[in-house]
Amino acid sequence: MSDPSESSHSLNLPVFIGSASIILLVVACTALFPEQAERYSVALQSGIMTNASWFYVASVGVILIGVVVVGLSRYGDIKLGPDHSEPDFSFGSWFAMLFSAGMGIGLMFFGVAEPVMHFLSPPVGEPASIESAREAMRITFFHWGFHAWAIYAIVALILAFFGYRHNLPLTLRSALYPVVGDRIHGVIGHVIDIFAILGTTFGVATALGYGVLQVNSGLNYLFDIDVSTHVQVVLIVVITALATLSVASGLDKGIRRLSEINLLLALLLMAMVIILGPTILLLQLLVQNIGGYLSDIVDKTFNLYAYEPTDWLGGWTLFYWAWWLSWSPFVGMFIARISRGRTIREFICGVLFVPAGLTFIWMTVFGNTSIDLIMNHGATDLADIVQEDVSLALFKFLEYFPATNFLSGIAIIMVVVFFVTSSDSSAMVIDMLASRGEGKTPVWQRIFWSVLIGLVALVLMLAGGLKALQTATIATALPFAIVLLISGYGLLKALAIDAAKRESLSQTTLAPSGGHASIPWQDRLQNITHFPERKSVRVFMRGVVLPALKSLSRELEEQGVDTEVAFDKTRFVASLKAFHGEEQDFVYKVIPRSYSQPSFVIDDEEDSKYYRAEVFLREGGQDYDIMGWSKDQVIGDIIDQYEKHMHFLHMVR
Repeated sequence: MSDPSESSHSLNLPVFIGSASIILLVVACTALFPEQAERYSVALQSGIMTNASWFYVASVGVILIGVVVVGLSRYGDIKLGPDHSEPDFSFGSWFAMLFSAGMGIGLMFFGVAEPVMHFLSPPVGEPASIESAREAMRITFFHWGFHAWAIYAIVALILAFFGYRHNLPLTLRSALYPVVGDRIHGVIGHVIDIFAILGTTFGVATALGYGVLQVNSGLNYLFDIDVSTHVQVVLIVVITALATLSVASGLDKGIRRLSEINLLLALLLMAMVIILGPTILLLQLLVQNIGGYLSDIVDKTFNLYAYEPTDWLGGWTLFYWAWWLSWSPFVGMFIARISRGRTIREFICGVLFVPAGLTFIWMTVFGNTSIDLIMNHGATDLADIVQEDVSLALFKFLEYFPATNFLSGIAIIMVVVFFVTSSDSSAMVIDMLASRGEGKTPVWQRIFWSVLIGLVALVLMLAGGLKALQTATIATALPFAIVLLISGYGLLKALAIDAAKRESLSQTTLAPSGGHASIPWQDRLQNITHFPERKSVRVFMRGVVLPALKSLSRELEEQGVDTEVAFDKTRFVASLKAFHGEEQDFVYKVIPRSYSQPSFVIDDEEDSKYYRAEVFLREGGQDYDIMGWSKDQVIGDIIDQYEKHMHFLHMVR
């Protein structure tokens, strides 16, 4: 499944040049003709919302059901990577990056505003009532809960599975492999990756352009800094500069650390609001909100208000579904990039439930506290601010707490860092899309994309074209939803094949073929208790394993099977590959791996190591050692594994 073409560099010139050119062209047209661009894009979005609302609702419902079913099924044990792989990041770092890239900035913007808006203007029922308060939280949970994260999860799962399990490029084109096969390496793949770059660039740029309004409002509130275009230009430049420094330092140093810092700040701010606010009431409301959300989830998932038509659906639910879909290539690719080595079940549970759980807590703390202030403490000015200027809602809310300036300062820092993490992670994703999925690229490429995102936001904010670009970005969600459903079906087919292969390998050979009777018991015991040095394993690789592979290769060649034997003289890795044309090839490798000596055999050297000659197949390490086996026994093991592989091919034909 790997790309047959070879290149001396990672940069994919057709994708790089094509996407950069289109971005500059679109920005120029939108900046020069903002009114016309907004009129056309709004008409397009309105037509899609009117005629395709049923498709959006049905698609997102199917995606959520599919993700949950895959996580609970037998496919959940499959790893996103070779069988022996381990996660690249700790759970804490992984979750922090998930949260920051996924929707952290949205919670800052809408944590107070959305529940209050639903409370004051519910889709049905009496405004500003007990029932509208209860319904406001259910709707908010619905918009920010499992559905959004299921969209991100399915994109990330498709990319991570084909990228890490089947060595396809970690770019959006790989999602179409079940549909178009190896044609993803040609023009079709280039078009898909360009499409993803455009959606990511425009989506993040418009969010950055609108987001500086909230930062500017907060600075005006705290330090009386003017709300003006000049200040907003400076803010975009500063945020872009910070994002560029972060992305230049790499994923592990820049993006991970910023994400962890912001998660800690979010927890601090939330904890202070809980302590200073109606603590017991909030705990009660959290439990009840979750129960209400879960009890209504099926009804709300498929509710189109067809029996009681309202414009509310298009302005809220459909807008959110389209927005999550349009952001999913960026967020999905980023989640895939940081999720290598996790099982599918662990991945789905982590992506679907953990961020959604924190989101529920956040919305309860800020949303219910705001509603309580309006209903029971006469905070009518907070209701007025939410309806007039959403960017001020959070800062007006914090006025009702002690240490207002301190809390507002934390909030401003969080907004800035959330935008930095969104910008730097999007620049990393775009760079991967333009570089055949390579994670290690020259620094100048990452800097180029980070600066370009900032320039797009800056130019469109000054020219007044942000609204047009936002609506056009959301309109792209319709074709992508179709692609996503087709790719999801292809993923299920690929998972079924992978599960069949795992079943065919379920009874791994742990001892030499031919039975124990042919091996003196003293030799068997010595193999078990012996902890060989590196030199001994290398001698074994050259003297036993490599001759065994060559002998079997010659026999297979005589029987009409094309083979290839390779030996890495640096790492002393020996491998045999049998080619099966259109079907999956057979791969058998023996790799020396070092381990710490058991305590009962260590003498004076605490750091002493011993080595095992472990078997690796196409699917990864098989966790057994063949050190000390004879040539005939090694050949017998290869034949055993080859027989299982042939049985697997028979099962999936």
